[in-house]
Amino acid sequence: MRALSACLIGAAVTLTAGRVAAHASASEAPGWTLDPAILLPLLLSGCAFAVGWLRLFARSAHNRAGLIRRGLCFALGWLTLAGALVSPLHQAGEQSFAVHMIEHELLMLAAAPLLVMSQPLVVMLWAFRSAARRGLGRISAASAVRSAWRGLTNPVTATLLQASALWLWHMPSLFDMALGSPVIHAAQHASFLLSALLFWSAMLHPHGLFGRGLTVLCLFATSVVSGALGAAMAFSESPWYAPYARLPITRLGLSPAEDQQLAGLLMWVPGGLVHAGAALAFTAAALRQSARVPLATSRTTLDAV
Repeated sequence: MRALSACLIGAAVTLTAGRVAAHASASEAPGWTLDPAILLPLLLSGCAFAVGWLRLFARSAHNRAGLIRRGLCFALGWLTLAGALVSPLHQAGEQSFAVHMIEHELLMLAAAPLLVMSQPLVVMLWAFRSAARRGLGRISAASAVRSAWRGLTNPVTATLLQASALWLWHMPSLFDMALGSPVIHAAQHASFLLSALLFWSAMLHPHGLFGRGLTVLCLFATSVVSGALGAAMAFSESPWYAPYARLPITRLGLSPAEDQQLAGLLMWVPGGLVHAGAALAFTAAALRQSARVPLATSRTTLDAV
């Protein structure tokens, strides 16, 4: 508990320092984004996972390899998330839609699946005292919470939520509002990240009622949906978003129209490859598993004879 308290104190110090640094560097771009609203959740989540992981590692004698894999996945996902939101990439995205798109792709295609693979909530529970841990465990085991979670991580529901967030936020009116308001911009990023976390939870940890066939179908559908939006941007000859259209030239040295076309290609190609690649990997794994089952059955039959 002392380690968690130290994390909270560190978060408070960071919160104060972040406010000062944010005002001091407002005129410098691109620079590090020391926004307390970003730094505080990152620091608290990282500390909670680290404390919980260390406690589990000390108690576990048989599954340390699995814990190490989960720790590596969380570290890579957390660093990717921090790099997208805190590094100069974030401020550079204000002067280039293509750079802004890279930030979104890192959130949804890299950080989200890595964090889901680490199963962080289970580990973070161990950052609390046993009484609090039992209380949180009872809450998570409640039928209403479990039903809500199952509903949100239904493959079809999660796919529709992520697709809706992607298309709605890229409407010119909403995207322009996000570029003009730090609060709305934070809400945009939060919806991208949360919908991606739900989506990858549904894809990587499907419930018993939903087989791999449905997750593969949802992955292919997502590659088409995101690819269609990216293609529309890539083939557009005029910029969609007013703040970027007003720039004489973007940070990448491109005209606003060319910058948007590059952003569309970044959404279309890497996004499509990640989702289609995951679908193909799941399909190959299912085929290998189905090939092993008849082989094992035939061996059992021969042994019986």
